[in-house]
Amino acid sequence: MPEPIKLTETYENYLEAIYNMHDEASSTGQTVINARLADRLGVKPPTVSQTLQRMARDGYVKIDEGDIALTKHGLEIAEASIRRHRIIERFMSDILNIEWAVAHREAERLQHAISPLIENKMLAALGHPTACPHGNPIPGMMNTRLPADALLLSNALENQRVEILRITEEGERDPRLLDYLQKQGLTPGARIVVKEAVEYTGVVTFEKADQSIALGLKAARTIWVKPV
Repeated sequence: MPEPIKLTETYENYLEAIYNMHDEASSTGQTVINARLADRLGVKPPTVSQTLQRMARDGYVKIDEGDIALTKHGLEIAEASIRRHRIIERFMSDILNIEWAVAHREAERLQHAISPLIENKMLAALGHPTACPHGNPIPGMMNTRLPADALLLSNALENQRVEILRITEEGERDPRLLDYLQKQGLTPGARIVVKEAVEYTGVVTFEKADQSIALGLKAARTIWVKPV
């Protein structure tokens, strides 16, 4: 009998990215292809192609005319990894009062190490939350799909009132952005009024409780909102 394939951290990162991109596809309509995955991971397309070929060979992903999907085995691993990560983030934020950016970084370190026993104990201590502090759903705890009317903050209309739903995993990778959003109170559930989104200046301006706030379009593309 062949030895089981050891799952590397790189494989887990790819599986998580593919999972999250499929989750967001319900609103973006974009399929998961090599170029988009490379952009999400910050890796060159040839490297992504080589890694995906190995992952397909090992039974984690399947590629059909360029579209990348998870196999049943790959999906199980992605959900388990993301679940641990988001539970740890929530525990650090709610119980330990650790800032968003630090909680995300520490969760990345710990998610590969905690046991199911610790995971379940943390979940119980938190009261079985359904999402991480940044609004992303914990797999197995709630429907993961974005609502049909969800849109990225960068695509909101002028004078449109919206509610923040979640910060994408891409946005979570920027500690300065997480720190800024938390300090400005731009957290899931917060309501804002978009005043202007200008492509040539690269800035979105909006109001929250009569306070004017500006955010770069790149950052605004990592924030999911819904009209209210």
